[in-house]
Formats: sequence, structure tokens, C-alpha cells
Amino acid sequence: MSQQGKINVAVENIFPLIKKFLYSDHEIFLRELVSNATDATLKLQHLARIGEAGVELGVKLGDQKIEIKIDKEAKTLHIIDQGLGMSEEEVQKYINEIAFSGAEEFLEKYKDTAKDSGIIGHFGLGFYSAFMVASQVEILTKSFKDTPAVHWTCDGSPNYTLEPGTKEDFGTEIILHISEEDSEFLEESRITELLNKYNKFMPVPIKFGTKTETLEKPEDAKEEDAAPTQEVDNIINNPTPAWTKQPADLEEKDYNSFYRELYPMQFEEPLFHIHLNVDYPFNLTGILYFPKMTQDLNVQKDRIQLYQNQVYVTDNVEGIVPEFLTMLRGVIDSPDIPLNVSRSYLQADGAVKKISSYITRKVADKLKSLFNEDRKGFEEKWNDIKIVIEYGMLSEDKFFEKADKFALYPTVDGSYYLWEELIEKIKPAQTDKDGKTVVLYTSNKETQHSYIAAAKSKGYDVLLLDSPIISHLMQKLESSKENVSFVRVDADHADNLVKKEEEQISKLSDEEKETLQKAITETIADSGYTVQVEAMSSDAAPFMITQPEFMRRMKEMQASGGGGGMMGFGNMPDMYNLVVNGNHDLVQSIFTEKDETKKAGLIQQGVDLAKLSQGLLKGEKLTDFVNRSYGLIK
Repeated sequence: MSQQGKINVAVENIFPLIKKFLYSDHEIFLRELVSNATDATLKLQHLARIGEAGVELGVKLGDQKIEIKIDKEAKTLHIIDQGLGMSEEEVQKYINEIAFSGAEEFLEKYKDTAKDSGIIGHFGLGFYSAFMVASQVEILTKSFKDTPAVHWTCDGSPNYTLEPGTKEDFGTEIILHISEEDSEFLEESRITELLNKYNKFMPVPIKFGTKTETLEKPEDAKEEDAAPTQEVDNIINNPTPAWTKQPADLEEKDYNSFYRELYPMQFEEPLFHIHLNVDYPFNLTGILYFPKMTQDLNVQKDRIQLYQNQVYVTDNVEGIVPEFLTMLRGVIDSPDIPLNVSRSYLQADGAVKKISSYITRKVADKLKSLFNEDRKGFEEKWNDIKIVIEYGMLSEDKFFEKADKFALYPTVDGSYYLWEELIEKIKPAQTDKDGKTVVLYTSNKETQHSYIAAAKSKGYDVLLLDSPIISHLMQKLESSKENVSFVRVDADHADNLVKKEEEQISKLSDEEKETLQKAITETIADSGYTVQVEAMSSDAAPFMITQPEFMRRMKEMQASGGGGGMMGFGNMPDMYNLVVNGNHDLVQSIFTEKDETKKAGLIQQGVDLAKLSQGLLKGEKLTDFVNRSYGLIK
């Protein structure tokens, strides 16, 4: 017998509210309805497994599937499951009362933040999310307990109809009469896109239409005979993705094929993976992949996908995964991460903090074991992964401590050292008169070549440190390691990079140095350069341009962002020292030259050569230099 009823609504206009809620996110209705269908199927499988289903299942246990159908003529979308189903009493209880009050509570909680993109996932609207896209919703359901089938209809007002149904098999079919403005959800391509986005790894097979499969030709077939084909269910999901399996059951090829499943447009294999699997004190499974990295920190983010019980939630895992690891790829699945909360709440949540530090620890342990197992292979991958490791050392203290066991410091000659190995290697030659170990480095082997050569001629080792955040990392290393300072090879002349007790004997008196310094300053007439006349070995370059380490590093730190540096340094012009070697024959000749024009010409030529070696000679000044040089060799 048909009965009419009115859902007990506290807010008369809840349906228009659902319609308006998250207008840009209406697509989540399909995720919510397929999730409900999955729950109903898994619960029935569980009851049957423990002998409490009390029925002979018409389908083999575990073979149940969810089916999605589109009927374009009727303008309906169908979600059909072979799960628990419902009796009339259960429809009253779950649909008219529990699901409805859940939707009411959800809307009440989020009515002010509906447009707040800070809320993760917008889970919880459940069954009533159907009214985001449908003008009328029908439920055809029959309980596995073999009670009569039920047919529930609601037209998006608090009024519903409940009558006996004709459904013969247990399970539930939900029919959405798609509203005019949401007709996109009657397009196969749109539904395929949503199923791929939200339900690609749901634990129950999801059928959406059929596809043609080519079979093998029979042995006696002729060459010109076409291969036989058959129509099979188009199952759009993988119900048992790699992260739900035990690491012992997976091989390298399984991890790589899952990577391609996640990122079909990625043609490069990942460098390595980390399998996460923990059930205490929280539940977390997942696989993280290290892809080949570029130097650009911003390009990499938002590639890790967050799932909850195999349902896709978001690819913005900020606040769940430590920031430096957002450059990785892969999947994290945890029922313990709260959804429908703002990101600021998430970052303060105790369980999430534990998850975050667990992931950091697992990544550090994996890097350490990769290094220990195959140091050569790890060194070869260093350039592709260093940006993540350096960023991690900078932003996470616990990771910084662990990194001593795998973070590498490469030299310009292609050797790689751990921190302790490096210090042991350079300490004898590169300890200054104050007992500080000076770590020399270059950020560019090509442009700083002459400085590298000068440092190496003194027996010094030079590191190649060229990532965009390296200035910040040096600050941290200097403040956390004892008696260490980093100096770029062009920060001073080679004799002065590691300041020793012994001093070079000067061929010029202090007064002569002052006279020469004044003459050069007046000739170059450039306030960006501070002229210093110094006593250096006579085979060192006559003119050299250096950039004071402190000033340059502060500017770099401000330019690369991420804090650090000192306010105001970013806007200051580049400052250079023009170091003049008073002991060099050319400088001696300049000092004794009586012809002022010739003297100025020699100074200008020498300074321009020094600028040229640093890539600082540009535009008109470069043209003048080239023309002047041709004049000299005529």
C-alpha cells in the first residue's frame, strides 16, 4: 500500500540549500552515492563471511559489483548495487531520519563555510547529495533478509512517497532524474571522468557499460581472418590497488605499473618508492614515489593523492604530509585523517601530527637504507632527489638530524661525501687561523671556473652546491654544526678564502697601496665596486672581482623566499670587491707608469678582463672592451 509522508525537517528550505551548497562541487554526489553502495556491498560480504547473512547469495560472495547506467531518453542516472538492501522500516529509519538529519547537521555546520576551499573533501552529505543534481530521486530496494521490496520517491521537497516495489534481487538501485541545469551528468565522458577521479580504486568492482575485447585467434584460423571479439563488462576501477597489499607480495614491476596507473601521462619511471603500512597508533597505508626532480620548487606540488578507505579525497595534502614531501607522488590512505575540517584545524590535530612525523621518519629510513645498500646508485640519483632532501633538512629538524646518514655533498670533481667524511677530508687544509673549518663551494662550475682553479691550486676541495635553497641550508648547517663556515670560491681571493696566520710579504708599502687604490677607483668610476689592493702570491691574477659572502647570501636568501636573510637586503644593489694583487708584475707596471693615459688604459683593460671572467661585462662596456682589445693587437 502506498503511503505519503513528510520528512521531519527543522529547516523547511533544506533542499534549495543542498542545491546551492558547493555549487562548483556538485560532482561529489557520485562519490557519495557510490561510497554508500560500496559500504552496503562490503557489509553484506562481511555478514556472509561470518555466517550471519542468513541467505543464499544469488551472486558468488566477492563477485558483487556496482553498476552505473545512463538513460539519456529518460534523463536518468542509475546507481545499482548488490549489497544489503533495505526493508520499508529501514528506509524510514535510514533515509527519512538518520541520513536526513545527517545532511541537516552537515549543512548547518558548513552553511557559513560552504565556499571555503579550506574545507577538505566535503564528505558527509551522503545520500542527500543526490539532490544537488536531481529534481527527483527514486530508491528501489530489497533487503537481503527477503522482506518485500520497497519503492521510495522524493521530488526535492520534504514530501516523499513510499510504496511496495517490484525489485526481485536484493540490493539497492538509486535513480536520479537529472535536472535541466545539470545535464552534463548524463554524458558518458563526464561520468567516466568522475568515476576515474573519485572511484578509481574503490574496493568493489564498478561497471559502467561494456567494452569490446579481442580474443586470440583459433589455431586453425587463416591469416586474413579477423580475430574474434567479445563484449565484456567495462570495469572502470582497480579494487585491489598496490597500496592495499603487503610489500612482500609486490615486486618492483608492480610498483612501477601502479605508478603508471596513478599518472598515465608520466613516461619516466620513478626513481624509487616507499611503502607505508602501519596500524598502530593510527591506520595508514600508502606508497610514495620519488620522481625525477627539477630545480623548480613550485612545479612539483599537489601530486600525492589522499584517500579514505580507497575513496579519493583530495590531491592537496598540505598539512597532512610534511611540506617538503609534497614534491613526491603517490597515495596515502587513512581513515584517521579528519575530513570536513579546515586546514588550520588539521595542522593542529594530534593524530595528523603523528601521521606527518611517521611519514617523515619512514622517508628518512628508506633514504638511509637505499644509501647503505647501493651507495654508487644513490650518488647517481643525487641530482634528481637532492631538492627534496635539502628542503627537508631545512624545514624539519628531525629529518635534518637523520640526514647526516644519507645527505651528500658533491665536489666539482664528481666525488660525493657524507657530512662527517667531508669534514674529515678538508679539515687539515681548510681550517683557518681561528680553528674554523672552511667549506668552499661553487654554485656554477662554468661561470666561477677561474676561482675554482685558483682554490684547487692551493690544494682545497670545492663543493658544487647549486640548488635554489642552498643559501638557507648553509645558514642552518653553520648554526647547527660546530666551527664551520661556508664560503663561495668568488667571495675572496684564493689566499684569503681560508685565512691563515702567515701573510704574504707586500712589494708595495701601505702608502703606495693607498695611492694605487685611489688611482684605480678614479679610473673605473663605479660605486658598485670597492677597490682593495692586497699582497698576494705573484702568480695569482692581477685583478679579481669577489662578492662578499655575507651580503650575497642574504640577498639570495631573500630572493629565494622561505624566510631567512635580512629585511632590506633584497633591494640592495649587488656589491663587489675589486681585489688588486699588488705583487703582480702587471700591477707593478701600472703603479710605475708615468703616462696617465696609458696607465688608465691598462687599469681599464685589466678590470674589464676581471669583469669578463665573472660575466659582469655587458652592453656598451662590452662593446668598448672588444673594440679596445682589437686596437691592442693591431
